Amino acid sequence: MPEPNSQIMTKAITRDLPQQPAGSPPRPRPFPMVAIVYLTFEPAWLSLTRPERRAHAERIGAILLRHPAVRFSWFDADALSGDHSDFAICHFNEMRAYHHLWEELRDTEIFSHPYARIRRVTLGIENGFQDYEEAVASA
Repeated sequence: MPEPNSQIMTKAITRDLPQQPAGSPPRPRPFPMVAIVYLTFEPAWLSLTRPERRAHAERIGAILLRHPAVRFSWFDADALSGDHSDFAICHFNEMRAYHHLWEELRDTEIFSHPYARIRRVTLGIENGFQDYEEAVASA
C-alpha cells in the first residue's frame, strides 16, 4: 500500500534538517500546518478592468515570492459557494512565517481599499495526534 501523502510530506520537510549534536536534548521536528483562508471579493474588485486586476495580482505574486516558507495556492470558488468567492491554502511549519506573509498582504490595496475581505480562517496541524503521542511516549 502506498505511503499517505502526509507522511511523504513530513519526510520531505524533515529530511534536510541538520543532525542533532550528540547528548543534546531532542530538537522538536517541524510542525506542518495548513491554513485555509476564505475570502470574498467586493463589487469594487469586479469594477476594475482585467489589466488593473492583473497588476494587483502581480504585486501579490511578488509578496508571495518574498515568503518562501509558506507554500500558497489560490482557488476560485465564486460559482461553487455562496459563502466566499475565493480561498487560499497555505502550508507552513512556522506560524511566524505565515503571520508575516499575511501582514504584508493585508498592507496592500486589495485589503485596504478594500477589494477583498477575509471571511474566515481554518487552521490545522498535519497529523498533530502523532506528535502528541510521541511526546507522551518519550516523557
